[in-house]
Amino acid sequence: MKNNTCTHCGTVGLAEGFIEDAGEHSRGYARWIEGAMERGLFGGAKRIGRPRRKIAAFRCPECGHLELFAADEG
Repeated sequence: MKNNTCTHCGTVGLAEGFIEDAGEHSRGYARWIEGAMERGLFGGAKRIGRPRRKIAAFRCPECGHLELFAADEG
């Protein structure tokens, strides 16, 4: 994404990073899950059997705007 342009301010060159998930029992990174969120019996999000994708995150060094992309499944 070094040659990509920020959709907010037009600066060229985005810094790659990731969105951290530091919650209990987390894997350390956030994922995008397809479909509207539904809660299960114990209040957590239902996600079994739903496609999941790692989130690729890029930050504009000028304005701080984040560009997020749902990457390959994982």
